[in-house]
Amino acid sequence: MAYKVAVVGATGAVGQEMLKTLSERKFPVTDVVALASAESAGKKVSFGDDDLVVQALDKYDFRGTHIGLFSPGAKVSAIYAPKAGSAGCVVIDNTSQFRMDPDVPLIVPEVNPHAIAGYTKRNIIANPNCSTIQLVVALKPLHDIARIKRVVVSTYQSVSGAGREAMDELFSQTRGIYVNDAMKREQFTKQIAFNVIPHIDVFMDDGSTKEEWKMMVETKKILDPKIKLTATCVRVPVFVGHAEAINIEFEKPLSADDARAALRRAPGITVIDHRRDDGYVTPAESAGEDNVFISRIREDATIENGLTLWVVADNLRKGAALNAIQIAEVLDKSYMRTAA
Repeated sequence: MAYKVAVVGATGAVGQEMLKTLSERKFPVTDVVALASAESAGKKVSFGDDDLVVQALDKYDFRGTHIGLFSPGAKVSAIYAPKAGSAGCVVIDNTSQFRMDPDVPLIVPEVNPHAIAGYTKRNIIANPNCSTIQLVVALKPLHDIARIKRVVVSTYQSVSGAGREAMDELFSQTRGIYVNDAMKREQFTKQIAFNVIPHIDVFMDDGSTKEEWKMMVETKKILDPKIKLTATCVRVPVFVGHAEAINIEFEKPLSADDARAALRRAPGITVIDHRRDDGYVTPAESAGEDNVFISRIREDATIENGLTLWVVADNLRKGAALNAIQIAEVLDKSYMRTAA
């Protein structure tokens, strides 16, 4: 079966990556529609070798559209995703709007593809936060064999996670430093060029940020509600690619060698872990790649049954667009095709 697909937020960084990934993976489509705000209507975006003319979201009728790939911002998704779902379109939403809704499955296909079956309640499936996706892909094969008790994770998140304007601000600040221009801050609370900022999203009453809260609650929903997790999320002056230093405490003993072997067998993971100067993967090397890369696997002698990992992924691909397309592929293979 082939599908009519609408990409909502098609002019944004994630929307354009969705169009690119949809074409690269040859997802079966009869028609692809690019949607964005009225201000963007008439612009052109690329889909493979074709140019698509952007249409206004507020004028679009979702009847007859099979799948909607949404990345327009949470407030916009809150309005239009239910409308699309009611019209019979299955929405895969990349925003934070529906992630913790009990009637909306939160999916990483390598981790909990069975949960997609719950999409029929609202015709909406949520894509997790980018930092959560690469985390749970790494945790899943280890949790299956040794059961995770607690996770301590520090993230090093690229500016593309905050959108195209954030990428522009890193570029302009970096250039400004070299030519002695005045420093302008609009997207970040502090200078991002040649700096790191331990602050992503708004602060909460307990002192954590909402990004840190997202990682905790989403991991519980996707993987196991019993897992305890604490996170410190940091924005770094990198354009694309998130990295995470992850410390894990297990219920059962798990050696570094056994963990390495389990991770190598798992889908969506590439292990590059050598005890030499170039024996690990950095965010720059993950850009444009589909897999989650894991390095620096080692035992932690300070706790019983502890391991530490370094995990890197392209946040625009596996952290957003690719994960959404993989969800669509599961829908095609296991649900929508059989229902047609």
